Amino acid sequence: MVQLEEAQEVLKNTVHFIEETEKVVLSNAIGRVLAADAVAKVDQPPFPRSPLDGYAVRGSDTKGLTKEYPGTFRVIGKIYAGEVFEGIIERGEAVRIMTGAPIPDGADTVIRQEWTDYGEDEVRIYAESKPYQNYCCQGEDYKKGDILLKKGTVLDGISIAILASLGMKEAEVYRLPNIAVISTGDEVVQPGEPLKSGKIYDSNLHLLYGRLAEIGIRPYASVHSKDSAPHMAETIKSFVDQADLIITTGGVSVGEKDIMHEVAELLGAEKLFWRVDLKPGAPTLSMVFENTLIICLSGNPFGAAANFELLVRGVIGKLSGNPRWNMDKKKAVMQTGFPKKGGVRRFLRAYHEDGNVWLPAGKHVSGVFSSMIGCNCLVEVPEDKDGVMKGDSVWIHLL
Repeated sequence: MVQLEEAQEVLKNTVHFIEETEKVVLSNAIGRVLAADAVAKVDQPPFPRSPLDGYAVRGSDTKGLTKEYPGTFRVIGKIYAGEVFEGIIERGEAVRIMTGAPIPDGADTVIRQEWTDYGEDEVRIYAESKPYQNYCCQGEDYKKGDILLKKGTVLDGISIAILASLGMKEAEVYRLPNIAVISTGDEVVQPGEPLKSGKIYDSNLHLLYGRLAEIGIRPYASVHSKDSAPHMAETIKSFVDQADLIITTGGVSVGEKDIMHEVAELLGAEKLFWRVDLKPGAPTLSMVFENTLIICLSGNPFGAAANFELLVRGVIGKLSGNPRWNMDKKKAVMQTGFPKKGGVRRFLRAYHEDGNVWLPAGKHVSGVFSSMIGCNCLVEVPEDKDGVMKGDSVWIHLL
C-alpha cells in the first residue's frame, strides 16, 4: 500500500510529455497546447486607420476651430473600411472616412462626424483636433516580429483570435494523448439494453469518457470487457500499440471476479503499486505493459470518480503538457459536518462557493453516485481526524 502523494509521483514519473505535433484548424484548437511561438509577420494594423466615423484632415488646419468659429473644408473623397484613397490631402481639404478605413496620406487626424455639419462637397468643422489625436498608428496593436503567443500556451478564445489576426488558419499544437477506457463486470450492461435481473447499467465507462471529453480529450477506444482475465488481457493488447494511457475500472480487489491481478500476470506487466491508503477507491492498481501505463480504478462508482481526479488527471497533465488537467486545491470552511470515525484519509464529495463548502444530502459510500450531482470539489479529511465539523477549515480539491 502506498500513500496518495507517492502514487501520484510514481504515475507521473512513468509517463513522458508527448512531443509529437499536428496542425488543426483554429475552430478545433480551443484547449490545445501551442507547439511553436506565434510570431507576427506584419504590423497590426498594417496601415494607419481611423478609429471613428468622420473626416480625415490635417490637424494643423483645425487649430482654434469652435462652434462659433468653424472652418470650411473641401471634401475630395470618401472611403470605407477595406478601401484606399489614392490622393494626398492638402491644406483645407478633407476626406469623408469610416471607422477602420486607412487614413489618407497627408492627413494626421480624424474629426468626429458629430463635430461637423456632415457636408458632402464641403464640410464645416466645429472643433479642433490635434495631430494624431484620433489616429490609430500602423503597428498600434503589435509590430512585425513580435512574439504574441509563446510555445506551451493553452489556447483559449482570445488566443484563437490572435492567431486569426496573424492570418493563420491552422495552429501547430501538441498531439493529444491517445487514451483507451475499459470497464469490466459481468453484472453491467450498456445503456439502452434490456436490464435483466441482477444486472446494472454501466455508468463508470461513461463517467470516464465524459470527464475526459470535458477537458478536450475524447478516448479513441471506450469498451466493456467481460470478467475473464484472458479476454481482458487480449482487449488491452489490442489497444496498447496506439495508447499512451489505458484506464480500467473494476476487478482490482481480492474477490474471485477481481481479474486485474491475473491480467497483469498474463500480460507479463510490471506492477507499480496496488492499493492506495485512502477512501474511497483504495484498491487501485497500476502497471506498465509494453511502455504503456495502465491505471486500474475501483469498480465502485464514487471510488472510480474520486481516484480519476486524484490520480489520473495528473498523468494526463504530464502527457499533454496542459496545466488545466492538474488538480488545484485550496482552503475552505465547512458549512456542514461529517462526524465519522477516522483512521484512514478520506475524500468526500462536496460543493464549494466563496470559500465555503457544503456536503450534499445523501449517503457518502463508494457505491452511491447520485449524490455527486452538483458537486465541484472533494473535501480531504485527514486520517487522524474523526470527521469534520461545521466551521472547520479544510483542504478541498477542485473538480
